[in-house]
Amino acid sequence: MDNLSVFFLAEGEQSGDEVMARLTSFIRAAKQTLDFAIYDMRFSDHLHGQLAAALRERAAAGVEIRFCYDADKPFPPNVAAGQDPAPGGTGVFVQSLGYPWRRIAGMKLMHSKFVVRDGQSVWTGSANMTDDAFTLMENNIIEIDSRPLASYYAENFEDLWEKQNFEHTGDIHTEPVPLTFSNQPAKARVMFSPGCGLEIDSEIAKRVRAARRRVRICSLLINSGTLIGELGSLLRRRGRHGGWNL
Repeated sequence: MDNLSVFFLAEGEQSGDEVMARLTSFIRAAKQTLDFAIYDMRFSDHLHGQLAAALRERAAAGVEIRFCYDADKPFPPNVAAGQDPAPGGTGVFVQSLGYPWRRIAGMKLMHSKFVVRDGQSVWTGSANMTDDAFTLMENNIIEIDSRPLASYYAENFEDLWEKQNFEHTGDIHTEPVPLTFSNQPAKARVMFSPGCGLEIDSEIAKRVRAARRRVRICSLLINSGTLIGELGSLLRRRGRHGGWNL
């Protein structure tokens, strides 16, 4: 039985109600805890109502609910310096839900978004919790049912909750964890920035360096000098030997 699932979003291919139904289904399975780490969260009244109802149901059943959200950035932001380009409103939205919350400071972005349920399961991926992210953007949602992987996310959440600043978080030693995806065995490792940022950079570059036929990268932004250098090396190798698909 699969314990890893991936759902891809694209403009016009799913409604906000469909994605919210997935999220509320994940929430309603909680028995003890729900910890949200949020970058951007601003739903319309319609989707807000569905989310709030699911949270109220779980809170009434005794589930502990907490929110950490990216905050305390200058306005207007200096986007060139990596400051927060997201519209305002996340803090007001999160606080209006009525559960314990903490503003997470830092001069860059607390950009990872995830929900840890009962220390056992994780909702994560590229999608923010907004109408636009659910309906207009190329995004993905990953659901993981694995206590070992969830424990890493839980540790990262507690780090954020206690320090209330993400710049000294994420230095968590992790190991690959066995999973099942599409009825096939797999292994997955999660690493958190900024604490493991250099290791993440090195790992991606190493995998590019090991490529023999093809490299596919899907990213909003690439400004890693290490990765760009490895891609340049591949292009030079292709020029000498041919046969590359980059």
